[in-house]
Amino acid sequence: MSELTHLDDTGAARMVDVSDKTTTTREARAEAFICMAPETLDMIIEGEHPKGDVLAVARVAGIMAAKKTHDLIPLCHALNLSSVTVTMTPCRDPVSIHIETRCKLAGQTGVEMEALTAASIAALTLYDMCKAVDRGMAIEHVRLLEKKGGRSGHWQAS
Repeated sequence: MSELTHLDDTGAARMVDVSDKTTTTREARAEAFICMAPETLDMIIEGEHPKGDVLAVARVAGIMAAKKTHDLIPLCHALNLSSVTVTMTPCRDPVSIHIETRCKLAGQTGVEMEALTAASIAALTLYDMCKAVDRGMAIEHVRLLEKKGGRSGHWQAS
Protein backbone atom coordinates (compact mmCIF):
# COMPACT_ATOMS: atom_id res chain seq x y z
CA MET A 1 0.00 0.00 0.00
CA SER A 2 1.30 3.46 -0.83
CA GLU A 3 1.89 6.17 1.74
CA LEU A 4 -0.90 8.44 2.93
CA THR A 5 -0.65 11.57 0.80
CA HIS A 6 -2.60 13.81 3.18
CA LEU A 7 0.05 13.54 5.92
CA ASP A 8 3.38 15.35 5.90
CA ASP A 9 6.68 13.92 7.18
CA THR A 10 5.71 14.70 10.77
CA GLY A 11 2.26 13.11 10.49
CA ALA A 12 0.39 16.42 10.33
CA ALA A 13 -2.59 16.77 7.99
CA ARG A 14 -1.93 18.68 4.78
CA MET A 15 -3.54 19.48 1.48
CA VAL A 16 -1.63 17.72 -1.30
CA ASP A 17 0.25 20.08 -3.62
CA VAL A 18 -0.89 19.21 -7.15
CA SER A 19 0.71 22.19 -8.90
CA ASP A 20 3.38 20.03 -10.58
CA LYS A 21 0.92 17.35 -11.75
CA THR A 22 0.01 17.12 -15.41
CA THR A 23 -3.48 18.18 -16.42
CA THR A 24 -5.30 15.14 -17.78
CA THR A 25 -8.88 14.07 -18.31
CA ARG A 26 -10.07 12.40 -15.13
CA GLU A 27 -13.29 10.56 -14.49
CA ALA A 28 -14.79 8.62 -11.61
CA ARG A 29 -17.95 6.58 -11.11
CA ALA A 30 -19.51 5.66 -7.78
CA GLU A 31 -22.68 4.00 -6.54
CA ALA A 32 -25.00 3.70 -3.58
CA PHE A 33 -28.20 1.80 -2.89
CA ILE A 34 -31.11 2.91 -0.75
CA CYS A 35 -33.26 -0.04 0.31
CA MET A 36 -36.90 0.56 1.20
CA ALA A 37 -40.30 -1.01 1.61
CA PRO A 38 -42.02 -2.10 -1.62
CA GLU A 39 -44.82 0.41 -0.98
CA THR A 40 -42.31 3.26 -0.79
CA LEU A 41 -40.70 2.26 -4.08
CA ASP A 42 -44.13 1.98 -5.72
CA MET A 43 -45.03 5.47 -4.49
CA ILE A 44 -41.83 6.89 -5.99
CA ILE A 45 -42.17 5.06 -9.32
CA GLU A 46 -45.83 6.00 -9.72
CA GLY A 47 -45.15 9.66 -8.91
CA GLU A 48 -47.56 9.59 -5.97
CA HIS A 49 -45.19 10.83 -3.29
CA PRO A 50 -46.71 13.84 -1.47
CA LYS A 51 -43.44 15.76 -1.87
CA GLY A 52 -43.42 15.38 -5.65
CA ASP A 53 -40.68 13.99 -7.86
CA VAL A 54 -38.21 12.80 -5.22
CA LEU A 55 -35.88 11.34 -7.86
CA ALA A 56 -35.48 14.72 -9.56
CA VAL A 57 -34.75 16.43 -6.25
CA ALA A 58 -32.20 13.75 -5.28
CA ARG A 59 -30.52 14.05 -8.69
CA VAL A 60 -30.09 17.81 -8.29
CA ALA A 61 -28.85 17.33 -4.70
CA GLY A 62 -26.22 14.85 -5.91
CA ILE A 63 -25.00 17.23 -8.60
CA MET A 64 -24.83 20.13 -6.15
CA ALA A 65 -22.98 17.96 -3.62
CA ALA A 66 -20.31 16.98 -6.15
CA LYS A 67 -19.69 20.67 -6.81
CA LYS A 68 -19.39 21.38 -3.06
CA THR A 69 -17.23 18.40 -2.04
CA HIS A 70 -14.31 20.67 -1.12
CA ASP A 71 -16.60 22.46 1.37
CA LEU A 72 -17.62 19.17 3.00
CA ILE A 73 -14.42 17.11 3.14
CA PRO A 74 -11.30 18.69 4.64
CA LEU A 75 -8.23 18.84 2.39
CA CYS A 76 -10.14 18.25 -0.87
CA HIS A 77 -9.30 20.59 -3.71
CA ALA A 78 -11.96 22.84 -5.22
CA LEU A 79 -12.45 21.38 -8.68
CA ASN A 80 -13.81 22.80 -11.90
CA LEU A 81 -16.01 19.84 -12.83
CA SER A 82 -16.93 19.61 -16.51
CA SER A 83 -19.63 16.97 -16.03
CA VAL A 84 -21.67 15.42 -13.21
CA THR A 85 -24.35 12.83 -13.85
CA VAL A 86 -26.59 11.12 -11.31
CA THR A 87 -28.65 8.16 -12.52
CA MET A 88 -31.25 6.43 -10.36
CA THR A 89 -32.69 3.04 -11.22
CA PRO A 90 -35.52 1.43 -9.24
CA CYS A 91 -34.82 -2.25 -8.41
CA ARG A 92 -37.21 -4.97 -7.23
CA ASP A 93 -34.67 -7.47 -5.89
CA PRO A 94 -33.68 -6.18 -3.46
CA VAL A 95 -36.30 -3.43 -3.25
CA SER A 96 -34.11 -0.35 -3.64
CA ILE A 97 -33.01 2.50 -5.81
CA HIS A 98 -29.57 2.11 -7.35
CA ILE A 99 -27.77 5.44 -7.58
CA GLU A 100 -24.83 5.74 -9.95
CA THR A 101 -22.80 8.91 -10.35
CA ARG A 102 -20.13 10.04 -12.79
CA CYS A 103 -17.86 13.06 -12.42
CA LYS A 104 -15.42 14.29 -15.03
CA LEU A 105 -12.90 17.10 -15.53
CA ALA A 106 -9.61 18.06 -17.10
CA GLY A 107 -7.41 18.72 -14.11
CA GLN A 108 -4.50 17.88 -11.84
CA THR A 109 -6.32 15.73 -9.28
CA GLY A 110 -8.93 13.01 -9.34
CA VAL A 111 -12.69 13.21 -8.89
CA GLU A 112 -13.33 10.10 -6.80
CA MET A 113 -14.47 12.03 -3.74
CA GLU A 114 -16.88 14.09 -5.85
CA ALA A 115 -18.48 10.97 -7.32
CA LEU A 116 -18.77 9.35 -3.87
CA THR A 117 -20.19 12.53 -2.35
CA ALA A 118 -22.77 12.83 -5.14
CA ALA A 119 -23.93 9.22 -4.58
CA SER A 120 -24.07 9.67 -0.80
CA ILE A 121 -26.00 12.94 -0.86
CA ALA A 122 -28.46 11.68 -3.50
CA ALA A 123 -29.18 8.70 -1.21
CA LEU A 124 -29.50 10.92 1.86
CA THR A 125 -31.89 13.20 -0.02
CA LEU A 126 -34.08 10.25 -0.95
CA TYR A 127 -34.06 9.20 2.70
CA ASP A 128 -34.98 12.70 3.84
CA MET A 129 -37.84 13.03 1.38
CA CYS A 130 -39.26 9.57 2.11
CA LYS A 131 -38.65 9.19 5.86
CA ALA A 132 -42.21 10.25 6.73
CA VAL A 133 -43.53 7.14 4.94
CA ASP A 134 -40.64 4.72 5.57
CA ARG A 135 -38.22 5.17 8.48
CA GLY A 136 -36.74 1.71 7.88
CA MET A 137 -34.84 2.65 4.73
CA ALA A 138 -31.15 1.79 4.64
CA ILE A 139 -28.33 3.33 2.60
CA GLU A 140 -25.90 0.60 1.58
CA HIS A 141 -22.85 -0.19 -0.50
CA VAL A 142 -21.54 3.30 -1.16
CA ARG A 143 -18.40 2.62 -3.18
CA LEU A 144 -16.14 3.73 -5.98
CA LEU A 145 -16.80 1.78 -9.18
CA GLU A 146 -14.13 3.17 -11.47
CA LYS A 147 -11.54 5.91 -11.88
CA LYS A 148 -9.70 6.96 -15.00
CA GLY A 149 -6.83 9.36 -15.62
CA GLY A 150 -3.89 10.67 -13.72
CA ARG A 151 -0.63 9.00 -12.81
CA SER A 152 -2.27 5.90 -11.36
CA GLY A 153 -4.24 5.31 -14.55
CA HIS A 154 -7.38 3.21 -14.78
CA TRP A 155 -8.90 1.34 -11.83
CA GLN A 156 -12.13 -0.60 -11.78
CA ALA A 157 -13.91 -2.37 -8.91
CA SER A 158 -14.23 -6.11 -9.25
